[in-house]
Amino acid sequence: MSEIENTNDGRLRVGSLFSGYGGLDLAVEEVFDARTIWFSEINDPVARVFSHHWPDAPNLGDITTIDWSNVPPVDILCGGFPCQDVSTVGKMAGLAPGTRSGLWAHMAAAIDALQPEWVVIENVRGLLSAPAIRPPSEGDDDEKRNPYSATPGDVEPDPWDMGATATRPLRAAGAVLGDLADLRYDAQWIGLPASAIGAPHPRFRVFILAHRALPHTTRVGRLTRRGESATGESASRHDRAQSSDHRPRPPRTQRVPAFRGPREPMDVDRGALRRWGRYAEAVTRWEHITGRAAPSPTLLSDETAPRPAPAFVEWLMGLPMGWVTDECHDLTVAQQLMALGNGVLPSQADRVLDHLLNVSLNAAQQG
Repeated sequence: MSEIENTNDGRLRVGSLFSGYGGLDLAVEEVFDARTIWFSEINDPVARVFSHHWPDAPNLGDITTIDWSNVPPVDILCGGFPCQDVSTVGKMAGLAPGTRSGLWAHMAAAIDALQPEWVVIENVRGLLSAPAIRPPSEGDDDEKRNPYSATPGDVEPDPWDMGATATRPLRAAGAVLGDLADLRYDAQWIGLPASAIGAPHPRFRVFILAHRALPHTTRVGRLTRRGESATGESASRHDRAQSSDHRPRPPRTQRVPAFRGPREPMDVDRGALRRWGRYAEAVTRWEHITGRAAPSPTLLSDETAPRPAPAFVEWLMGLPMGWVTDECHDLTVAQQLMALGNGVLPSQADRVLDHLLNVSLNAAQQG
């Protein structure tokens, strides 16, 4: 991985998995004052979008083929592993070997190999309800002792009935949190709809922030709260305040809109009412939060039925104009909609991670 620039600019290093257009990375960089140094995205059109915005970060490609021993270490590993098999709109095959959502096992392997200080995970609401299926343990040929269903069995009943319901399956979220615990990470999670930060749509997402229970002694003290100045007093001086202009990009405030509250009263004019009807107040609020007017919501054509306009979906996701839809990415309309539909709303992730980070740091200080 010699092509990865090894610079010490004072910021934490981020490794990105299942990267998409980089919505989660935008939030992670904002909350942790970090920089993404490599990413892994198997979809070529979407990878072009990420590479455009992070030109110094190489794409490691298919996560199932990466040799983690050759990958530069990172302080933060983030990713939203595929949701198709845990989504409530899918078949709910669950977190299981051979499924797309089962690629979580490869992210867990990356965590084990790289030992980042922080892990950030994003996924859909179905993570809380979809089942998880464990493969047999290595060398265990007794299926009765290691059932594929991962259902607690042969557990002695107790007065509180803990473990007495043998038919209750392990859930996907429980499997992920259990794996993190096995890897010695303390984890906290929050499920939040996008409407809670003012977006004009629900888009419920689960965010997990995990912190290494046995921190690297050489990295202790490198992380400061947002808005605080670091001292540069660590042995390696990695915590010095540095310029953030290591690559051309809009200021952070343009990349992740500031949170201004979803319940602020909105003055909706007659024009907005005529155009948006009952959605006028929600659209006006998001225009206020993002600082730009809503684009036309549909594409009209004589050949096909109306379909969502990618620029409008991009605006719904709170992304800077052209983040995915700019012609320089050379994506078709279908590819743009696919990328946007699978992406993360940066300000939603920013709000959750900022809260979880503060909780984690406060708990560490009190402990």
